Amino acid sequence: MTDNRNTILAVILSGLVLIAWQYFYNMPQMERQRAQSQTQAELNKSAPPAAPGATTPQPGATPSAVAPAGQPAQPVVSRAAAIAASPRIKIETPRLSGSISLKGGRVDDLSLEKFRDTVDPKSPAIVLFSPSGTAHPYYAEFGWVAASGSSAKLPDRETVWQQEGSGSLTPEKPVTLKWDNGEGLTFRRTIAIDDRYLFTIKDDVTNVSNAPVTLYPFALISRHGTPEVSGYYILHEGLIGYLGEKGLQEHGYKAVAEAPVLGNGGRGFEFNVTNGWLGITDKYWAAALLPDTSARLKARFLAEEPGPKVRYQADYLQDPQTIAIGGTGSANARLFAGAKEAGVVGINFPLAGHGGYNKQLGLNHFDLLIDWGWFYFITKPMFLALDYFFHLFGNFGLSILLVTVLVKLAFYPLANKSYASMAKMKSVQPQLQALKERYPDDRQKQQQEMMEIYRKEKINPIAGCLPVALQIPVFFSLYKVLFVTIEMRHAPFYGWIKDLSAPDPTTIFNLFGLLPFDPTHLPVLGTYLALGVWPIIMGITMWIQMKLNPTPPDPTQKMIFDWMPLIFTFMLAGFPAGLVIYWAWNNLLSVVQQSYIMRKNGVKVELFDNLKASFGMGKPVEKT
Repeated sequence: MTDNRNTILAVILSGLVLIAWQYFYNMPQMERQRAQSQTQAELNKSAPPAAPGATTPQPGATPSAVAPAGQPAQPVVSRAAAIAASPRIKIETPRLSGSISLKGGRVDDLSLEKFRDTVDPKSPAIVLFSPSGTAHPYYAEFGWVAASGSSAKLPDRETVWQQEGSGSLTPEKPVTLKWDNGEGLTFRRTIAIDDRYLFTIKDDVTNVSNAPVTLYPFALISRHGTPEVSGYYILHEGLIGYLGEKGLQEHGYKAVAEAPVLGNGGRGFEFNVTNGWLGITDKYWAAALLPDTSARLKARFLAEEPGPKVRYQADYLQDPQTIAIGGTGSANARLFAGAKEAGVVGINFPLAGHGGYNKQLGLNHFDLLIDWGWFYFITKPMFLALDYFFHLFGNFGLSILLVTVLVKLAFYPLANKSYASMAKMKSVQPQLQALKERYPDDRQKQQQEMMEIYRKEKINPIAGCLPVALQIPVFFSLYKVLFVTIEMRHAPFYGWIKDLSAPDPTTIFNLFGLLPFDPTHLPVLGTYLALGVWPIIMGITMWIQMKLNPTPPDPTQKMIFDWMPLIFTFMLAGFPAGLVIYWAWNNLLSVVQQSYIMRKNGVKVELFDNLKASFGMGKPVEKT
């Protein structure tokens, strides 16, 4: 053990954390940017989807979206052309716009009006659902599946429904669709929507035929083609659900496509559960089926390859209903399609105050649609604190600064012990220096005598690790909140920081925008050239903080510590600006806190002497 063991351990802890984040953040970011660029240059052909009624499943089977064998693939058309190709009912709410296709009765055209592609408020709205025939079909469908052997004619993907009445779907006005099969079965579908992201669908069937009919209610969300995902280890994107006693189920696209073969020939996972929900999630958006919590479900996560693209599907089939002659059958379904806002989805945490749909509908852990991670007990309080101060001051950047202060105050007793121990270590530096002079060639004897001094003075040599160790969970939780919560997406600070969840957009390598080129576009090294103003501020504050610590006598150690602020500056440059601002602010608070505690323990603060010595303006104070 050396007299700088505490500092070395602190360096190792923080270094491991940052190296891990570098691996899980910057490297996937480069890959994602490359993949997105490639995707923008490609338009793949896709096979048109078939409705569950296109093939007749066996009783108890879940609906299938497999197209009839031999059906040729159709060319991809623009989204506008696909929307114009069928009669539609407009959707008009404060947060959603789009339409319902009367052909097939699908919800297949949705845009999120509150959220834009970029920080520019004039950029296009985020597109969630798109019709079949486009480059990226994504839609929700509801209906009935006939029992095996039944010849009943049911509505399918080719069915053109008729609207009863007129007008758009709004929070104040539901719409009703009607279709008569000409054989005694009349189908009605009533669709309502709230002022957020919840569709409520009621399907009724009236039987005036000459025989009873047995039907299975179903609902599905279908997505054609494997979407580009962020590729981060700490974020789930793909199929998701909380399925009764099975609990949270998260399966990526690749996992579903490589899953065991199911009865219909597709691959995936099957669940027989009660009290569940399921769907497909992206980083910030999701579509989820929310059946009644008492309904018994035969649910699936499915991957099929009816054409050039894999079709991913989350669906469920409910218990059959036998509709007598002259009788009516009904089925209720709900669809969440929108942004994963914590206050809307719900956040299940004591004193959270965010019930959302999770509480309103009595759902089973619907808050887990947001990927809070394994350390949700840290991440959720961090988000709640940031969100609370945001609603007070209207700026998430200020929230980060205030929460950092509160964290410092909360951990002050532990930090006080740590810095007090470091101050004591500084006070015994003359004795330690004397040991080196007394036993210049006997390292073992130096260590023994040093530990005896530590014991006598009640010094904990590893106490200096506490400030860094305490910072790790805060660092992680803030990173997670910045990364996964939509509230932080495009959240501005002040000046040039328009998005706290994105890296500082400036870089010193083009003189912060004065030179007309972007060095971050350079291959391989581009990510590491995004050295903006805030990362530089962070590096300076880290360098200042380190000047409060004892200087290692070992030249190698000293060199490592001298280079650490610069290394960390480049490593953190690609991290979200909010995290870099936190780190810089935390460094400044640590300097103030450590200086106060050192003075309190009778140790002179020689920060300015050491800073001047770094620029050759004076002699550094002798420390070990």
